[in-house]
Amino acid sequence: MDGEWDYVIVGAGTAGCLLANRLSADPASRVLLLEAGGDDSYIWINIPVGYLYCIGNPRTDWGFRTREEPGLGGRAILYPRGRVLGGCSSINGMIYMRGQARDYDQWRQLGNPGWGWDDVLPLFKRHEDYYAGADEMHGAGGEWRVEQQRLRWEILDAFADACVAAGIPKTDDFNRGDNFGVSYFRVNQKSGWRWNTARGFLRPAQGRPNLRVETSAQARRILLREGRAAGVVYRKGGREVEAMARGEVILAAGAIGSPHLMQVSGIGPGEVLRANGVEVAHDLPGVGENLQDHLQLRCAFKVEGVPTLNQRARSLWGKAGIALEYALTRSGPMSMAPSQLGVFAKSSEAVETADLEYHVQPLSLEKFGEPLHPFPAFTASVCNLRPTSRGTVRLQGPDPEAAPGIATNYLATEGDRQVAANAIRLTRRIAAQAPLARFRPQEFKPGPEFGDDDAALARAAGQIGTTIFHPVGTARMGTDPMAVVDARLRVHGIPGLRVIDASVMPTITSGNTNAPVLMIAEKGAEMLREDAR
Repeated sequence: MDGEWDYVIVGAGTAGCLLANRLSADPASRVLLLEAGGDDSYIWINIPVGYLYCIGNPRTDWGFRTREEPGLGGRAILYPRGRVLGGCSSINGMIYMRGQARDYDQWRQLGNPGWGWDDVLPLFKRHEDYYAGADEMHGAGGEWRVEQQRLRWEILDAFADACVAAGIPKTDDFNRGDNFGVSYFRVNQKSGWRWNTARGFLRPAQGRPNLRVETSAQARRILLREGRAAGVVYRKGGREVEAMARGEVILAAGAIGSPHLMQVSGIGPGEVLRANGVEVAHDLPGVGENLQDHLQLRCAFKVEGVPTLNQRARSLWGKAGIALEYALTRSGPMSMAPSQLGVFAKSSEAVETADLEYHVQPLSLEKFGEPLHPFPAFTASVCNLRPTSRGTVRLQGPDPEAAPGIATNYLATEGDRQVAANAIRLTRRIAAQAPLARFRPQEFKPGPEFGDDDAALARAAGQIGTTIFHPVGTARMGTDPMAVVDARLRVHGIPGLRVIDASVMPTITSGNTNAPVLMIAEKGAEMLREDAR
């Protein structure tokens, strides 16, 4: 397995694991998969609630932080990204969400043929193993398990009924092209265990003699020979190794890692590279630009007369009961995705399709990583699904192992501030509906003191807003001067180099981003095989 490879893949995350599976299925192709993190044997990866112990843990998370964000009142926030086999699928919320048909039709209309909803739906279905079996919208028998959640909460059922009272219908499936409505999320779990891409895609392929997986292998730069991507230099065990690619180098390191590796390799905005001590090999101004993310506004309400996780997890007896329930039945709070109930709604009558997503939880806390509040409460986090604010990912000097600078620019546009104000108003309107009245909800985040005018609610959004972990777009596909890859995911001006991950999205999808990344990888693998013929 020494010598040249047909494909060198950087990043064994959501996209990389699928790519390794698909490309190594051809026994004539020699595939090298590089992962900076370790394996995914850590127990808290497999137990759904274990995301609490994976995010912020250097064993599984890069531990990035943003700059101090003006839109968040000058706060810098944690920006988790998976650093382990399975990548973000090993530490994320496990929510299976494709987005809306209009998302992909817009990609096509932006000049990317082959990326419309009708084009990509078969790719979603190809690797899906849907709990209810195959139909015109779902696949069965694939590697990517999708199941119902294994618990319900009275407070969440009441919130769903309040949504109906507020004019948001119930739905039984968010993944049929129009996700308007309220329902419990479907999750990537199998019998109460997290199902990550390492288990789904990489494990079945690891016995193939033509696939090598290197963990603790930090990519340092892309090797360029006569303007072509010829391989990757990576560090492992204190020494640098050159992995040469006679076929293609594939970046699957995500919306932060892929543009950063290009930049430290001399591919990116020339002025930015020179200012950071990197010689420009190819001036490509869009690398690291166009960062988009979903900002969640964590609205929270105290309640009375209904159990929430705040009470159940407060005592040792409660925690013991939760552990026993999971041990015996693989259900209960330890099987929970971080958010259980989902709602897709419209911020105003002016929008054509839902532009808000709620992640509703039977718990509350000051911020991630801190203890639950000592009183019963629920949180209704709401995201603007189609933000117009754009951020950047930029190298901070020539050292490839120095963390990049991340500027999200949340709430930088008037449109985003208006949607945020409308989202808080809608949340208050839902909480005021009759189905929740018996629990006497009292808003404490952001709090009634902020009133109802647009400016005050925009300030409130800045105080309670944080990432919901969906960065995309930093190597977007297109044909204009700021595009980084073409519709076949080839980097403009660098033969032999492709980006196949969340960074290629021209615009963010209307929902959670893990399933769309798998679709992108499925399509990217198909393109690689076609172009190698």
